[in-house]
Amino acid sequence: MLWYIGRRLLQVIPVFLGATLLIYGMVFLRPGDPVAALGGERGLPEAVQDQIREQFHLNEPFFVQYLYFLKGIFTFDLGPDFSGRPVAETIANAFPVTFQLAIMALVIETVFGIGFGLIAGMRKGKFFDSTVLVWTLLLIAVPTFVLGFVAQIIFGVQLGWLPVTAGRDPDFESLLMPAMVLAGTSMAYILRLTRTSVAENLTADHVRTARAKGLSRGKVTNRHVLRNSLIPVVTFIGADLGNLMAGSIVTEGIFNINGVGGTLFQSITRGENVTVVAIATILVLVYIAANLFVDLLYAVLDPRIRYA
Repeated sequence: MLWYIGRRLLQVIPVFLGATLLIYGMVFLRPGDPVAALGGERGLPEAVQDQIREQFHLNEPFFVQYLYFLKGIFTFDLGPDFSGRPVAETIANAFPVTFQLAIMALVIETVFGIGFGLIAGMRKGKFFDSTVLVWTLLLIAVPTFVLGFVAQIIFGVQLGWLPVTAGRDPDFESLLMPAMVLAGTSMAYILRLTRTSVAENLTADHVRTARAKGLSRGKVTNRHVLRNSLIPVVTFIGADLGNLMAGSIVTEGIFNINGVGGTLFQSITRGENVTVVAIATILVLVYIAANLFVDLLYAVLDPRIRYA
């Protein structure tokens, strides 16, 4: 097991360097001069532009700029943005609320997706299964912003159960409705994935053998059906944490949440390349950490994988 963990950790290094180099190149090598754009139509004096370029190492070759960026990542000193505000402070203000929102959405989609998927798979072709398939199809087909507005009208305005917007300092109750909206589409995919996998495993030879040996229905379901059915589901859930954080721009906009999505959008429109790359790099780290966790969970669910 230790050899398996060490091998996976070593594979993280080239993935991190390759992904950050690609992101840095796409942001900083795009057409246009962000320094010249800072002054708008009137433009900045030439001396001021030279000072900004020197401060942000924009006169250095591309690879040297990338090394300065890596140094900032590893020393937790990303420097200021064009407005003079430390990039680390901007990220520190934006990430906690988005991380809390993504974790709440992940818990919702995991619990309800696997739970209803397991029941639907074991009752394949019956009324519950058909009803769930229709609801999941609706969740997948309807855009997130429509789900958000409908939830605000029903649960916020008509019923008054939850706050309509989250505001600048949201608590658990304020984030509950945005988390449900953010989790909607992924929950539908997890439910369908679990249902299909459970239905396939119910007819597998090892499950029939377990029943023939006289094991109870609960033991057969937990040990031989659900455990084997979770392998593809875990893959989806692991990759979805990064998607939830990166894809929260629409949800944060609807519920007035000051998180990563809004900060990333504002940074792109203002040409704050350092902030854009720093946020994207942290999202890459989230993806890598989630996938590493999934790989380790694979080895627990199926011991054959660690010897492959």
